[in-house]
Amino acid sequence: QVQLVESGGGLVQAGGSLRLSCAASGSIISINGMGWYRQVPGKQRELVATVTSGGSATYADSVKGRFFISRDNAKNTVSLQMNSLKPEDTAVYYCNAEVRTVGGGWKVSNYWGQGTQVTVSS
Repeated sequence: QVQLVESGGGLVQAGGSLRLSCAASGSIISINGMGWYRQVPGKQRELVATVTSGGSATYADSVKGRFFISRDNAKNTVSLQMNSLKPEDTAVYYCNAEVRTVGGGWKVSNYWGQGTQVTVSS
């Protein structure tokens, strides 16, 4: 099995910064894409940013130029640096990883973290 553990959420004033981190552990052979998603009550979970194993990143339009995703392949970690935060960034943020596991052959499975709350006050 694979576990994703997030950290770094919290309360911040508008214009401030936060850094989220996520560490993957377990029976991992390799990880393809890693990313961050967010969800507010009553709405669907939405993509914030993703990064490939080669380091290519994609961002939601709403966070471009403010959020920056990075990963450490050796440590199986992914981070999200969030700058110039706005109240509309308030959400539960989830880490995601596409993982090949021991015993799974070439199958790639999707794993999620438990979520971390980010609250931006105006």
